[in-house]
Amino acid sequence: MKKSSNAFAIFILLSTLLACSKTDGGTTTNNNTNNNNNNTNTTNPTTPITPVWDANAWRGVWVTTTASTALDSKDNITQTVANCKKAGINQIFIVVYNNARTIYPSNTLGAITGVKQLEKFAGRDPLQEMIDIAHAAGIKVHAWFEYGFSSSYSANGGAIIKAKPEWAALDQSGKLVVKNGFDWLNAFLPEVQDFIVNLVLEVVSKYDVDGIQGDDRLPALPSTAGYDAYTVAQYKAEHNNQSPPSDYKDQAWVKWRANRLNKFMKRLHTEVKGAKPNMIISSSPSPYPWSLAEYLQDWPTWVDSSWVDAVIPQCYRYDIIAYESVLSEQVGYHRNKKIAFYPGVLVKIGTKLATPEFMTEMVSANRKQSASGEVFFFYEGLKDNLNWFETKYPLIK
Repeated sequence: MKKSSNAFAIFILLSTLLACSKTDGGTTTNNNTNNNNNNTNTTNPTTPITPVWDANAWRGVWVTTTASTALDSKDNITQTVANCKKAGINQIFIVVYNNARTIYPSNTLGAITGVKQLEKFAGRDPLQEMIDIAHAAGIKVHAWFEYGFSSSYSANGGAIIKAKPEWAALDQSGKLVVKNGFDWLNAFLPEVQDFIVNLVLEVVSKYDVDGIQGDDRLPALPSTAGYDAYTVAQYKAEHNNQSPPSDYKDQAWVKWRANRLNKFMKRLHTEVKGAKPNMIISSSPSPYPWSLAEYLQDWPTWVDSSWVDAVIPQCYRYDIIAYESVLSEQVGYHRNKKIAFYPGVLVKIGTKLATPEFMTEMVSANRKQSASGEVFFFYEGLKDNLNWFETKYPLIK
């Protein structure tokens, strides 16, 4: 009787354990399914992932105020940095200047427009908050001057040109230069150049940022510009009183104006390094030679001359064939190997989000071209694809 009771007890115990095991397995499967369907959730692989990437390479992301709430509160910044850390990001490029506003209190901008800071950030300093939180997480912070020589977006020049109408870039018809919706300052005018340099130096001197960055608008100017009185006079003084060509794409005219922006880039490098020798200067220009023809951006010269410490061409494409083509082209123009080269990768624009498969293809293409890192545009795309960043990105060789 005792023997039978023991056998029955063992049978009940085994049945209970089996039932529990099936229940747990079902729950685990459901949780994994939910995690896979929601890319904003963090997955917890059974086996910790050991990254195969270059630990010293840049893995960056741009954080902006457009179509994003990442900077809208200190809590949001904390979460942004936490997500970046999970994603393996070690460089954050935070917008500090766009659309005639700064995210920090700026005396330089305030002296021009009367407004020191983007109104919704009044009483806060998101730049300082980002520096404190990111540095505590071991992530470097770069001040990104997004608008550069562009004064506003579809605002007839905005607050800056309203205050300084003589700063407007002009086309052949004497009208304000507007390209793709962006209104432009005259990047050749000394007063405009002084304003931008002072804005950059303000950040360099007041904040413990690791670097500063200009992109496809700094330095840049649409090639339709250059027909204002100041620039025309400068051209005539160097060309026996001849007026600039009416063809704004004339190669010699393009080169003359691009050289003016090259001189500005040299000046910016000299003044920033003079203020803080260890400050990293990076540029994220449009792809060359399109950048030269359309925006007078001669970035290979900046790299050849070591006026930047890193170049991040915007290799923004929507299929892998086009991406590999533009990437290969940009690598060919990167001649000074002492200057770091990292492709700019588009992961989200508007409602269009790159698929995990496409992201894997792009990063794999970077590695094949010996680019050991990249910078992603922009944070919202990282957040929406966080699962890929945690589970796939570290394993791409």
